[in-house]
Amino acid sequence: MGFTLKDILHNKARHLLHIETDPGLGCTEPAAIGLCAAAAAALLEKGDIESIEVATDPSIYKNAMGVIIPASGGQSGIPLAAAMGAVAGNPKNGLQVFSTVDRPGVRNAESLLKNSQVSAEIEKGHDGLYVRTVVKAGGHTAEAIITGRHDHIASLGLDGTPQPDHPLLTGDGDGEVSVNELEPWLTSLSLKEMVELSNDLNRDAAAYIQRGIDLNMDLVRYGLSHGPGMGVGKTQQSLLRQGLLRNDMVLAGGIFAAAGIDSRMGGVMLPAMTLAGSGNQGIAAGTPIVAASEFATIEDNLLLIKSVTLSYLVTCYIKTLAGRIGPLCGSAVAGGSGVAAGVTYLLGGTVEKIGGAIKNHIENTATLLCDGAKTSCALKVGEAASSGVKSALMALQGTVVKPVDGIIGGSPEETMENLGKLVRSGLGGMDPAILNIMLNKCA
Repeated sequence: MGFTLKDILHNKARHLLHIETDPGLGCTEPAAIGLCAAAAAALLEKGDIESIEVATDPSIYKNAMGVIIPASGGQSGIPLAAAMGAVAGNPKNGLQVFSTVDRPGVRNAESLLKNSQVSAEIEKGHDGLYVRTVVKAGGHTAEAIITGRHDHIASLGLDGTPQPDHPLLTGDGDGEVSVNELEPWLTSLSLKEMVELSNDLNRDAAAYIQRGIDLNMDLVRYGLSHGPGMGVGKTQQSLLRQGLLRNDMVLAGGIFAAAGIDSRMGGVMLPAMTLAGSGNQGIAAGTPIVAASEFATIEDNLLLIKSVTLSYLVTCYIKTLAGRIGPLCGSAVAGGSGVAAGVTYLLGGTVEKIGGAIKNHIENTATLLCDGAKTSCALKVGEAASSGVKSALMALQGTVVKPVDGIIGGSPEETMENLGKLVRSGLGGMDPAILNIMLNKCA
């Protein structure tokens, strides 16, 4: 490939991890809307906001409609997310834009909605991630646009004049490597090379991965203690105490993922370490491996970190092929495939066994759809996380789905490519159909 494994780790792989992981507060779709509105508002002089207009691509709209917004007091909605960001959000905080919102800020945002000063619409013709916000105040008009990534402020304008040198504008990647360069590089890797990258973690990379594990485990612990959102994790914990469920590695993996997502989708004021644009994905790809490690004899904590790193790489690989946002439940399918790979690695599986685990999980979950971000994501993704753990255990015993079956290919790489083809060419009509059902419920 023209460079050593050490070069990959210290350059492209390090950049990939830093671009594709970032702390975020609450669901990333309303956070992106709040960030875009905050960035536009930052261009204006302090004063009463006259109006806010929001336009997003269909997938952002779908995922931001019904999920609870942090600091909102349990409320949801695209107009509220934009208003909260504009009146009280700090755009310098990125995807943690709602961390500065207090109760007076929420009341000011609610007042804008009550007076019909905020509008939201779907921007047709945008298939990729896209948010545009126009804020008017004091006779001036400011515009911000986010594209590509949830925190990528691509352009800013004031009274029709572009602001190309504004410090809020973000680049395409970390340092000299852009995300557009990293995606084809990532999908050129074999599974063997991804395993080797995980094997060769240095101290700084390991510390960064551990930070993400710690953030997401804080959400798990909160979910198990308090039962926010739908309370899927805490409910299953209660069923264990009643003897109606029995604890094992498979169930524990699902409970950890569900509890973390309960917290995040429930609007808890704790950040998640996002992965490929989704906090749920970060939770789903990492916390089930932590759960699995508690059922095994793991003497070296670095092994857990390496396992989570492999999970992250596999998850990002699939999301690059299938699309960052769309009809596929990435947390369940891509994150669960990462779990399958990571747990197999954790338990000493060969590259062949790791590939078999990925195949098993994809065969089991390939058509799990995303019907918007909401508290019940904990239910769906928790079950998929359990599937990821079970897929690993099955592969370790030599039980692997055959390449003659369905979309499964001869190799894990081919299987993941086939999944990407299915999503991009076969599920294209799903997103509009799901969004139409959701919009009709609100009519």
